Amino acid sequence: MNSVYCISGVSKQAVHKHNRAYIDYSDRLQELITQVDEIRSIHPGCGLEKLYDSLCPPWLGRDKFISVFMELGYRVRKTRNYRRTTIPTILYYPNLIEGLLVWDKNRVWQTDITYYQVGDRFYYLTFIIDIYTKVIRGYQVSDHMRADANLAALRMALTEAQGITGIIHHSDRGSQFVDSDYRAILTKHGFQLSMGLIAQENAYAERVNGIIKNEYLVYKSINTFRQLKKEVASAIDHYNNKRIHRSLPNKQTPREFENELLSLSTQNRPKVIVYAEGFSKISTTSSRTDFTPETEPQVHVCPMV
Repeated sequence: MNSVYCISGVSKQAVHKHNRAYIDYSDRLQELITQVDEIRSIHPGCGLEKLYDSLCPPWLGRDKFISVFMELGYRVRKTRNYRRTTIPTILYYPNLIEGLLVWDKNRVWQTDITYYQVGDRFYYLTFIIDIYTKVIRGYQVSDHMRADANLAALRMALTEAQGITGIIHHSDRGSQFVDSDYRAILTKHGFQLSMGLIAQENAYAERVNGIIKNEYLVYKSINTFRQLKKEVASAIDHYNNKRIHRSLPNKQTPREFENELLSLSTQNRPKVIVYAEGFSKISTTSSRTDFTPETEPQVHVCPMV
């Protein structure tokens, strides 16, 4: 072996050092794989960049982390939504949020309905999201598309906003959102009604639909309506309290952002400009530039109550 070292021009110490480094790397990688598997067991659709931001291994850079775990087969598979859940109504409210400048929670809520298939049966998920904090305020899982499910989600959301008036309620033109009972509750609590004509104008809610379905539900073995409701509740709890958002300052979870940053004075709070129409991809509405725009377009200011 000494002759081999001599011919190759490598010292014995260098070879041993390399072997020790390789063993050390392998041990740390195995520990990292265990941590990744633990996160994926709760949040199966967590992307590699978000995994890196959650773990922040000091010995491995982001690009190397992504490359290694791509080779190990940790790529997240994507699914497409081809089923239509919006039945447009002739009653329409103008879009009040395009270009809106917001710096507080419970100023703009977006809501939408999506579907989830269990066997040969379709069930429907309704979510209400606060676009500033990204917190899901209310939700409902139902076996129908009647307005009853939307009313249940709205009542849940209102428990977190007691006494607050002037919230802008934004949705698509679905008939559930202009139901007389639904609008009566909105009017009673002083909501302003706003609607979009295309998906991009309801992008925050559309994105939540995709996150809950494609990052959580599709990886679960769901065979019954009861299981679906249980998994949705678990997914929303993780989304609100554990899932970091790269679009939020310091990559916080929605609850962390709500609890910590909103304790700042109004002048020191980050501002978000609501973008929607004109973006080719819905995901761009949750980009970091929402909170730190390089240039501010002409905006109108969200009324403070």
